[in-house]
Amino acid sequence: MKQRVYTRQYYIDKIRGFYHSDLIKVVTGIRRSGKSFFMLSVMEDLKKSGVNEKDIIYLNLDKRGYRKIKTPDALEAAIEDLITDGDFKYLFIDEVQNVIGFEEVINGFREDGNFSIFITGSNSYLLSGELSTKLTGRYIEVEMFTLNFREYLEMKAFLGKKIKDNKTEEFNEYLRFGGFPKTLEFDDPADKDFYISDVIKQILEKDVVRHKKIRNRAVFDKVMAYVINNFGATVSISGIAEYFEKHDHIKIRTETINNYLKILENAKIIYECPRFDVKSKRSLRGEQKYYLADLGIYFSRNVDARINYGPVLENIVYTYLSAKSYKISVGRIGKLECDFITRINDEYRYIQVAMTIMHEDTEEREYRPFRKILDNYPKYLLTVDQLLQKRDGVIHKNIIDFISENENL
Repeated sequence: MKQRVYTRQYYIDKIRGFYHSDLIKVVTGIRRSGKSFFMLSVMEDLKKSGVNEKDIIYLNLDKRGYRKIKTPDALEAAIEDLITDGDFKYLFIDEVQNVIGFEEVINGFREDGNFSIFITGSNSYLLSGELSTKLTGRYIEVEMFTLNFREYLEMKAFLGKKIKDNKTEEFNEYLRFGGFPKTLEFDDPADKDFYISDVIKQILEKDVVRHKKIRNRAVFDKVMAYVINNFGATVSISGIAEYFEKHDHIKIRTETINNYLKILENAKIIYECPRFDVKSKRSLRGEQKYYLADLGIYFSRNVDARINYGPVLENIVYTYLSAKSYKISVGRIGKLECDFITRINDEYRYIQVAMTIMHEDTEEREYRPFRKILDNYPKYLLTVDQLLQKRDGVIHKNIIDFISENENL
């Protein structure tokens, strides 16, 4: 039976112009974000455009039958076995990083000139070392995130699941369990949490421990728990070190903490959002925020399921805009902070995120940074309020509608 696949149209539109290019298409993203199904969607799109099925070659190196392929020679042989003639081929390899030294094989087929190549991997190690040095300028990266709220609703409908009449209720459920696609297959909250916990376990085993030697796993786990539990908060590496020395009586070198954070970033568990000085237009070192690839990572690891809407809503906005290729920083304006400054095509946007501005003091707090910004780039206030404010030229949007209607800044 042919497998039905939910199509994430935004990513299809993003990559479609490169279907026939000799540039290698590298699809990255946290494990279980939907990369394998995205590859199937691209293959279906190619078939609809007239590409013959015999000209599409697909290997999923995590699947039974291909998991024993661990060497470049074995990978090349497996590909050759699937080539039936000399016509132009579309080559798809899922979880290609399972083969150490895969780069030489990919480069060889690219040099052949008769292939359009698509590869996926679950971490940034895919774009380190051989691939980035040998193929500089010869590949494009498409980074996939877990489902945003619009996609969450679309996939729920695709699976035949009942969608609540109250969109805010759906949004709260989305915040609680995140956007890993497979979580939508489960109705029991405990099953959702168990699945997400298992995904994190797989990431640690396959994308962290396998690639990096971590001398003290207990300390690594503590650092990971700290940054996950403090997502959306301004932190510094020295501050994390001081915290562990004061509260846990553990001395951790700042170099070690920095290394552990990079490991978590490379595994696509967290994303660093640097600070940016609005006045000087320069990045600031020393303090930054970290956001999660998916909110399910936080809630599956914590007994307390209460939602702290401040960082949660920031996280939702951060991943939504990152998926749309906005470059994002935390803004500093003197002693004030602007939640996000985004840049695309050398144009800036300023964003404040809050649950509500229904109280006068909250409204004043959220508008205060905007008054310090003297240029004329657009300013956005994103809340979950149904009644929208018109003030000071600031564009006030409801976050739920903003994302579910697929809006841009």
